[in-house]
Amino acid sequence: MKKNKEFANRGHALVPKFAYVPEEDRFLMDPGPLKYRFNVIGVGVNGQEHVRVTMLEGRCTVHGVYDPNPSSVEGARRVKAQFSDEPLVVYDSLEAACNDPAVDGLIICTPNHTHLDVLKVAVQSGKHILLEKPMATNLKDAYAIWQMAQSYPKVLQIGLQYRYKPIYVEAIHEAKVRRSLGEIKTITILEHREPFLDKVRQWNKFSKYSGGTLVEKCCHYFDLFNLFAASRPVSVYASGSQAVNFRDFEYGGERSDILDNAFVIVEYENGIRANFNLCMFAPMVYEEIVLCGDEGRLKASEGENGQAHSQWGSYLEVICLPDRTSRVMTPSYPALIEESGHSGATYYEHLRWIDAMDGKPSTAATAEEGFWSVVIGVAAEESVKRGEKVTVRELLEANGLGHL
Repeated sequence: MKKNKEFANRGHALVPKFAYVPEEDRFLMDPGPLKYRFNVIGVGVNGQEHVRVTMLEGRCTVHGVYDPNPSSVEGARRVKAQFSDEPLVVYDSLEAACNDPAVDGLIICTPNHTHLDVLKVAVQSGKHILLEKPMATNLKDAYAIWQMAQSYPKVLQIGLQYRYKPIYVEAIHEAKVRRSLGEIKTITILEHREPFLDKVRQWNKFSKYSGGTLVEKCCHYFDLFNLFAASRPVSVYASGSQAVNFRDFEYGGERSDILDNAFVIVEYENGIRANFNLCMFAPMVYEEIVLCGDEGRLKASEGENGQAHSQWGSYLEVICLPDRTSRVMTPSYPALIEESGHSGATYYEHLRWIDAMDGKPSTAATAEEGFWSVVIGVAAEESVKRGEKVTVRELLEANGLGHL
């Protein structure tokens, strides 16, 4: 019998009422032969999410992990145990984790400021690599990674997975494929959410380790800006502050210095303007995008506010001129996938990574795209510090990258 690939998902095997079915008798719940083995470098909250979606998708498995924090390793072990009886290999060094011949790919989820140093070791393995966002905390490191990727013989994908959130997948389709809005002229994205969560050694509370809030958190949205604008940024103006969060927070004798709110305006070579609104002391998790073109307007949002009778969820509307249809929809993935993290975006990011490893076309973020998302974030952080507009040309030249 020919298997319907839409049902070949290990997630079905997690439903308790099907637990009695032996492995050899599984058909719809069988993902097929194992395709690739991955090692995850850094298994904090993001690394554990990568373990989860790898195992949930089912064609690949997480072979092992490397992380100097024992609690993180135990967390990863528990996640894998939900899906498989195969023990998790735990390595005692980065080099050992990268160079195990049993492994086909590496997923790097270490703190932002370590990415380049970790990648220098990882590329010596010649394995496929998925590097979490932001690719680096500064332009020189980001450019070094971009150049490294250009000559790398295997896939080197950047973890800008927000482009796979349901609302953004549909927004991209409406704007870029159906061209429902005509020519895009303005882009607005808003994120209101709770503060940064705890991390091991609290590295995300300090700009020198994270790159700053507008690099660490907002590179996702700047990647979306670049996707929709399909142009290079010319200038960035940002205003922001540390108004509420971590103002008295100290760790290791250092005081937190990260922004918790900002407005960012980006101007592009083709005349498109984009603006971003961030608040990280809101009692909710809410994202919104508004695209305005010369023939229509799109608005999409997703959110949770924790209230018992909240009706929030995924929403998208397209309002067009009279000669086109308008519509409202609620983009979504299967609940099991959305619940795996980031509204299912990480799961579909993994599918695109596997596509690329198989030699198929992929829409995942390249190192070049990762670089330009960091450019806007760094420019925005610099603009906040200076209190003035930053031109991208000036910023690149100051970092020895004037040839770009």
